[in-house]
Amino acid sequence: MSDPSLAEDPNVTPEELQLATRNHGMPLEGLRYDVTPAGMHYLLIHFDVPETRSEAWRLTVDGRVRSALGLGLRELQALEVVTRRVTLECAGNGRARLTPRPLSQPWLVEAVGNAEWTGTPLAPILREAGLEDDVVDLVFTGADHGVQGGEEQDYQRSLSVADAMQPDVMLAWAMNGQPLLPQHGAPLRLLVPGWYGMTSVKWLTRIEAVPDRFEGFQMLAYRRRDHADDEGIDVTRIFPRSLMIPPGFPDFFTRTRTVDAGRVELRGRAWSGRGRIIRVDVSTDGGTSWRAATLGEQPTPTEWVPWEVEWDAVPGEHELVVRAADDAGNVQPIEQSWNHHGLENNAVQRVPVIVRPGP
Repeated sequence: MSDPSLAEDPNVTPEELQLATRNHGMPLEGLRYDVTPAGMHYLLIHFDVPETRSEAWRLTVDGRVRSALGLGLRELQALEVVTRRVTLECAGNGRARLTPRPLSQPWLVEAVGNAEWTGTPLAPILREAGLEDDVVDLVFTGADHGVQGGEEQDYQRSLSVADAMQPDVMLAWAMNGQPLLPQHGAPLRLLVPGWYGMTSVKWLTRIEAVPDRFEGFQMLAYRRRDHADDEGIDVTRIFPRSLMIPPGFPDFFTRTRTVDAGRVELRGRAWSGRGRIIRVDVSTDGGTSWRAATLGEQPTPTEWVPWEVEWDAVPGEHELVVRAADDAGNVQPIEQSWNHHGLENNAVQRVPVIVRPGP
């Protein structure tokens, strides 16, 4: 019997198309911006955008704590305020290129964005609540509610105490200097730099301290499995990826690029949640030979770094390929290994280009 969660047919299903109209990736030309405009930033909404009102919203911090808290938005905004640039990427980025294709949001490579987030650090709030000695996980609950895998649920993810107490984890209420948009989690969301986007729970309403490892649906769903019944490995920090701003101009339907022969500047961004980017290599012949790109400034390990390289383009058909490596020893694979849910797909980007004789 075929697995209903996989598609052998290369055509997308109506259900996938329905998801694709609700969610969107960042147009690759958006890589030119240091900070991704909010409307270009990738977006994934599991259920519905909930109806929330900032003036009535409350965050509850409870469970195994010595002093439960109930905080309104103004109370949070009166605490220490920090602003950080963070690159977020969906764990399913690249899923649509797998064969057979896992049935879910059909991402190609555009599920990414680098925004400037403003909020308050989470750790001082947890210290104020006073975690009991037996606390293992902090469970974060969003206001979005629905059914997935046959289970009715609020969207929930958890972090261990050690991960939740990291100084860069924050509760954010603004994006790029403006209040959060409804689709990006208004009025408050969790932000966990370096981790895949599903961890940064939107429309955050509750933080519960629990004495056991939390294994809710969204924790089990985000495990890398070789097959449906495999116990799997938790998906956590982002593996390195580099993307190129497609050069020249595109064909409307295929997106194949056309450039004029001569000197062409190739540019893009690279990022990793597992270490600083230390190298980006670019190939103009499909991956047969490689050249090191010049890296720009990367102020923090959890935001993307610009890169550039010059190409002496000669007439003909070419395939441009780009790969990144971080200082933890992670390198993008040339070919993607398959897994059941299509997670952690960071294979190299390939850009077909037609070079026409110069004027």
